[in-house]
Amino acid sequence: MQIRTEQPADRQAVFALHTEAFPTDAEARLVDLLRDSAADFVSLVALHHEQIVGHILFTPVSADGDADSGIAGLAPMAVLPERQRVGIGKQLVESGLKDCADAGYGAVVVLGHPEYYPRFGFVPASQFGLACEYDVPDEVFMALELRPDFLAGINGEVRYDKAFASL
Repeated sequence: MQIRTEQPADRQAVFALHTEAFPTDAEARLVDLLRDSAADFVSLVALHHEQIVGHILFTPVSADGDADSGIAGLAPMAVLPERQRVGIGKQLVESGLKDCADAGYGAVVVLGHPEYYPRFGFVPASQFGLACEYDVPDEVFMALELRPDFLAGINGEVRYDKAFASL
């Protein structure tokens, strides 16, 4: 398994992957919109025998009204259905968190499964005084500091890129 930065030539395969992994093409369209609208992002693909079998995307979010909060939002992530539960998602998350730290992000938020993301250190974002712009249960909106105490003094509502409104 190889994890690498998404390349422009991967665009069609990433779209097809998200379309296959989700019930509709909404996430696939979201990835395309985010590539065009997000200023800085981390986008990785997982390859197995030169085939893209997984993808993860991190884009900037605003917190407490600050568009340059230094926080990335993890979304979406997809793995081909027949390749799920073999560690591809884990490798994508771990590589993505490292790349986000290397890119200067101080924290990452995710709106996801409360049974999955805590294994990487994510905790309810409310523990940092952060709330999601969407009406979701507390346990599904999580945050992880990539630098110690990065979220100290940052609180309020976290807002995702306007492209998310298209879902």
